[in-house]
Amino acid sequence: MLSVLSACSPVTVLNALAPKAGIIETRDISYAPGDRHELDIYAPEGRSSAPVVVFIYGGGWQEGSKSEYRFVAAALASRGFLTVVPDYRLFPGVRFPAFLQDNAAAVAWTKANIARYGGDPRRIFLMGHSAGAYNVTMLTLDRQWLGDQGLDPDRDIAGTVGLAGPYDFLPLPNPGLEDIFAPSGDLRLSQPITFARGNAPPMFLATGATDQTVLPRNTAHLAAAIRRDGGQVQERIYPGVNHTTIIGAMAGVLRWLAPSLADVAGFLDLNAGPRAVFGDLRETVHP
Repeated sequence: MLSVLSACSPVTVLNALAPKAGIIETRDISYAPGDRHELDIYAPEGRSSAPVVVFIYGGGWQEGSKSEYRFVAAALASRGFLTVVPDYRLFPGVRFPAFLQDNAAAVAWTKANIARYGGDPRRIFLMGHSAGAYNVTMLTLDRQWLGDQGLDPDRDIAGTVGLAGPYDFLPLPNPGLEDIFAPSGDLRLSQPITFARGNAPPMFLATGATDQTVLPRNTAHLAAAIRRDGGQVQERIYPGVNHTTIIGAMAGVLRWLAPSLADVAGFLDLNAGPRAVFGDLRETVHP
């Protein structure tokens, strides 16, 4: 998903330029047996009981690596949020719902262990971009995935951030997605919008107005469904921003592209204490 960004400013450069001072990095921790079941931790130095963000990257459920997203994790850690970035199994090695099961296991490991790294297990947020945004919204709305790990999203998740996520994409738009999702049976059960509910943890959903990879209507549809049921959702549409720049703007050198980091950090700060009610907030934000 970062191919466009890579053409003009390689991810390796963004990662190299990301802040290092004041951040303690712990890499390659196993959260479950088997391949692609390791995670990295980025902890704000000198802070105990920091709010925790589990960041799930995108890649169409077919590609991606936690090592590519240091710039996101470091940006969040520099704002005081301990950040966990897990790898997870991908197609063609697995199909839906294996990647959700992996992500749920990573969250369960975080809940059980993150206090040892300076994080507060009572304040865990989920955040994802693209396919990762799909993954975190499914974990938040469909209780079965975290439930299989002995967790309850309504109790154990403080809030969820989705950037440019596919939440309502039936009929499946291409054969690749059919290979990933169709063998599971009832495709409605693969869609986050199917599980939209008003009593879920608060959500921040943002998209770029010029996104042609995951159309902005995905964000609009899910936010509207949650809102109709009385749920807490913030919705942002960034003019002139596409599928890549919404996440690239988390990096310091590209922050002028969109207020992604400021808006995400604002949402996290708002919900890091006692559950806040922010009502019906819809904005088109001009960078």
